[in-house]
Amino acid sequence: MAQFYLGDIVKMKKKHPCGNDEWEVLRTGMDFRIKCIKCSRQVWLSRPDFEKAVRKVIKRGPDAPPE
Repeated sequence: MAQFYLGDIVKMKKKHPCGNDEWEVLRTGMDFRIKCIKCSRQVWLSRPDFEKAVRKVIKRGPDAPPE
């Protein structure tokens, strides 16, 4: 199970209608709230849907522990 933190920038499998596939994580927990980097649209996803849709973490947020 991958760890996600507030402020992470993630690449999703599908592109948003605006053409972007990079999102910022705004809320974590049972549900995730993510914001499109290009158009600022916010979307709520359940944890299983979010984990299935994420391709990779591009950049860790400030809340992430140092690696």
